[in-house]
Amino acid sequence: MMSIRMNNDINEQSLSEYLGNRLRTLMNEHTDHLATGNIKDFSDYKRMVGIIEGLALAEREMLDWIEQHTRQ
Repeated sequence: MMSIRMNNDINEQSLSEYLGNRLRTLMNEHTDHLATGNIKDFSDYKRMVGIIEGLALAEREMLDWIEQHTRQ
């Protein structure tokens, strides 16, 4: 993943790396929750699937933005 570096003495990790890792971690956690059968009912299932879909969309938008702005 291409990253956009920010000057920050506290943390060397770029914002794009942090967000990419965080989005992927959240997606994995919600997917694991879904896969292990910890869903109470269909409403809970729909909510989990919606969260996973939203996280995947956010990740894709971020990656597209990075690609578009690093090619220029």
